This record gives sequence, structure tokens and C-alpha cells, in this order.
Amino acid sequence: MKIALIIENSQAAKSETVHAALSAVAEPLGHQVFHYGMYTPEDKASLTYVMNGLLAGILINSGAADFVVTGCGTGMGSMLACNAMPGVFCGLVIDPTDAFLFGQINDGNAISMPYAKGFGWAAELNLQDCYRKLFDGERGLGYPKERAEIMAKNRGILKTLKAATSKDMLTALQSVDQDLLRSAIAGERFAEYFLANAQDEDIRDYIQSVARG
Repeated sequence: MKIALIIENSQAAKSETVHAALSAVAEPLGHQVFHYGMYTPEDKASLTYVMNGLLAGILINSGAADFVVTGCGTGMGSMLACNAMPGVFCGLVIDPTDAFLFGQINDGNAISMPYAKGFGWAAELNLQDCYRKLFDGERGLGYPKERAEIMAKNRGILKTLKAATSKDMLTALQSVDQDLLRSAIAGERFAEYFLANAQDEDIRDYIQSVARG
């Protein structure tokens, strides 16, 4: 699985801590981690939580990533921004129980975490425990197991509902503020990772045209 990590500007100082925790868990399990920034608070390309959501939409819908890990101070803003995107189903994960239940019940494709609120002593251990509950083993099995069938049915209904109430991603990209979009894709490694992994040619071509200005 290709996992994209996105960190917004207010929490960029914790980027290395989050990236290390995610890589330590995900890579031994056979997953690939692509860090789309921010990398430091001094990065020229500054990401807001709104941009986190926009990037999540681009990466998930283009096939450049199978799963997005993001967050902000409380995790709420990035979660809302991600869920505003077509095809993105993002949960708020604070502790390992959240991670387990989101993976088993909701089986979404993105999580948002609080990197300021409650982020204290041994926070990196909590991150690793959350990622382990999420990425180790099969997701979507249901909890409790006897409700697995109805949970799977409800996930399908939710996907159908979101598809009916959302634009497709290419139309969304064409409709959003183009300066906002250009800023969101300005990260120093975005083009490298995105172009190597994107599978949707229409989204890839449009992103390239925006980047060229």
C-alpha cells in the first residue's frame, strides 16, 4: 500500500517525529511511505489544513496514494477538509482504539490526527500504536464481528451517497481557486512522488498544467 503523509504549517516542527513513527510501523509491514511535506517550519511551500484536504483528494483520486495520513493542531480541520473531497473518507484518530475501530468499522482511506492537542510525553509511542492498529492486518472486518455484514453494507451506501453529492475530482480541481491549488502542489517533492505514482492521466495532466502556470 502507498501511504502519503501530509503535515500542515502549524505542526511542521513535528514532521520528523511523525514521519519516523509512521515509517517505523508501516515499512516493515511492506507498505511504502511518501512524505509530501511539510518537512520543516521554514519550508517555502506552506500547507494549511485546507490544502491538506485538497492534496488528499488529489492523491487518493489519482491513485498516487492508497491511504493518507494527515493532521493539524486538533485534527478536526484536516479531517473536515479531507471529507470535503470526493472519494476521501477520513476519520479522526486520537488513540489506538480510534485507529482500530476506524479501520475495522469504517475502512476509510485517510486519517487525521491531533499533533498539538494532547501531544505530550511519549507521543511518538502513541503514534506508532495507532499506525500499528491501522496498518497491521486486514481492515474492514467489522467490530463486533457479528455486525460485519451491516457495516460493510453501510460503507457501500455511504460511498454511493458521497458520489451522488460530490463532483468528480477533475471537475473539483477545475472549480477550486487555482492559486490555492497551485500553492497546495508546490511542495519540493510533490512532483517527484505524484508523477511517479499517479494513475489517472486526466488528473495528472491537469495538475501538471497548473504547476506550469
